[in-house]
Amino acid sequence: MVKKILLSALSIAAILGLTACGKLDVIGDGSIKSFDAVVNRLGGQVTEDTGFGGWSLTAPDGAASFLWSKDYSKTTSNDVQLAVKAQPFIAAGLDVDKLPQGILVGDELILGTELGDDAITYSGEATPLSSYEQIVKLYRYNISYHTALDHYGVELSGGNMFEWAKDMKTNDKDIVFVLAPDILIEAGVDPSKVDGWVFAQVETMDHSGKKVKVGKFLKPFDLDGQPEPSR
Repeated sequence: MVKKILLSALSIAAILGLTACGKLDVIGDGSIKSFDAVVNRLGGQVTEDTGFGGWSLTAPDGAASFLWSKDYSKTTSNDVQLAVKAQPFIAAGLDVDKLPQGILVGDELILGTELGDDAITYSGEATPLSSYEQIVKLYRYNISYHTALDHYGVELSGGNMFEWAKDMKTNDKDIVFVLAPDILIEAGVDPSKVDGWVFAQVETMDHSGKKVKVGKFLKPFDLDGQPEPSR
């Protein structure tokens, strides 16, 4: 009888454990499904970038891109990054000489991070989605869920992010390029004068789980208002 009770208790614990483990990956799994929908919706705006060594998702206005690596052992700089046109920030007062080294590359601001040096192998040909799945698999802590906007996102360090809607049918901000303002404001940018970007206070969670509001430069797009991509 004692043995049966013990087995039952262990069985319940195992079920609870499996349930908990399943819940731990809800954000990761949901982010993959919704990222796939965004990639398909953007069509030709998601391309291979051989110079970077991965993929590039370009905004409908061409002024910003999100890039992610195919193989972290071959990427020479960042494994994930944003590349945004510098001119709107220069026009708003940016003194490029005051930027940290490596931020300005050509006519773009590059903001990103290294994830690791893992060599990635694929069961078939690499695709934008399968490369994103590697981020979820290997660097899950870089994937977040933004409750206030109902978005998933890739954290690029320093408060920079690329976000996308959990459900594009119910969200009017299907993709959002997010820049932390600090280094740009310190280099002279007037946040109210950056053409094509919105400066807003965004609700997020601090490291203790407390809701806080922080300033961000946002470039959001409603893809339902964009032409269907050619196939």
